[in-house]
Formats: sequence, C-alpha cells, structure tokens
Amino acid sequence: MVQYSVNTRRKRQAGHAFIETSFVIVPLLAIAFAITDYSMAIFLRSTFQHAVREGVRYAVTYQTMSGMCQDASIRQVVKNSSAGFLGDAHNSLITITYHPPTDLSLTLVGAGSNAAGNVVEVSVENFNYGWMAPLMRSNTPLNITVRAADRTESLPGGATTPPCR
Repeated sequence: MVQYSVNTRRKRQAGHAFIETSFVIVPLLAIAFAITDYSMAIFLRSTFQHAVREGVRYAVTYQTMSGMCQDASIRQVVKNSSAGFLGDAHNSLITITYHPPTDLSLTLVGAGSNAAGNVVEVSVENFNYGWMAPLMRSNTPLNITVRAADRTESLPGGATTPPCR
C-alpha cells in the first residue's frame, strides 16, 4: 500500500482549487461583460434620442449659430448634445428633413423648405455600435437609429423669410 504524504495531498487540492475558481470566474466575467455591453447600447440610444430632441428644439425656434445656416447649426447642436459619441466623422449620420404638415410622407427640399408651420425631423441613422463581447450573438454591430420631429413655430420678429438651410 502506497501512502501519500500530507504535502502531496495539499498540492493536489491546490490544483483542484484553481480549476474550481476558473469554473466560477469565467461565467462571472461573461455576465459582467454582457451587462456592461447591453448597458452601453441602451445608454447610447438614450443619449442620441436626447441629442436629436435638442436638435429639434433648436430647429423649431429658427436659431442659428454665427456664420452657419440652420441645418449646420442643428447638426452642431446634435453633436454637442451627444456626449462626444458623434464627432465630425459622423456628420453623414445626422439627417434633417422638412415635411409639409398636411402630408408627412412628402419631403421638402431647397430654400424655404424650413418655412413656418412645416414639420422638421432630425435623426441619427445607422450608428454602428460594435459589441465589446459578442458572446451569444454574432459579431455584427448594432445599428442605432433615433428620430425626433416637431412643427416649426412662426418666424421670430415678424420676419417673412426663414434662415438659410
């Protein structure tokens, strides 16, 4: 009969403790990464929704920043309100469209499309969020799209011509 010393038994138990710890740590980290990932996606969508609402609020009052037309000013307000997630590289994702109040399926273009009473829609479309840990889903990025719209007010100060687009 072979007898094991106390040191041999302790070494074997230490190896088991390492394996048991890895069985606990790996799923725990996976859950932590998943919670962080989903929270970030929800935070981004909420931040962009706030940003486009601020852009619409800015648009309906015909405000413009110095040296900018109305659409450029609205884009800047959306970027400023996006907590730094929308930079100059994302200008193409911010869209501003004007619709007549009687038929929202029509899109107005050109000068005067931002006239009083028209509906302005500001959106961030197809922002790609790459998952930090694509555990149980494909590695395809999440596309985030948000929109906000409102009817423009009457022109300030009795003006008859809206600002440049």
